[in-house]
Amino acid sequence: MKPHIKIYMNHFGYGEQEFIPCECCGNKAVDIHHIVARGRGGDPTGKKDIIENLQAVCRACHDKYGDSPNWFEFLVKAHAAKLMVKFAELLEKLEKLKTL
Repeated sequence: MKPHIKIYMNHFGYGEQEFIPCECCGNKAVDIHHIVARGRGGDPTGKKDIIENLQAVCRACHDKYGDSPNWFEFLVKAHAAKLMVKFAELLEKLEKLKTL
């Protein structure tokens, strides 16, 4: 299991075979998406593998919203609700990740 997937699963207490809902639509999630992309070369330092940047999504939502800057705030709002944090706080933290 990839490190970012372990981080997400451990944070929310999910087991490997457990149903994980998509944070956008509620269907079964199949990917743990980086809201702020790791980049083409990945993220060898792991700086973007933090729970604030990791979001469970189904394939359809990943394809529709995943790497489009137009949907960034939508994804942040959905993830803020899952984390139960204020949107503005999460947005600020993720904006800082963009510079890494």
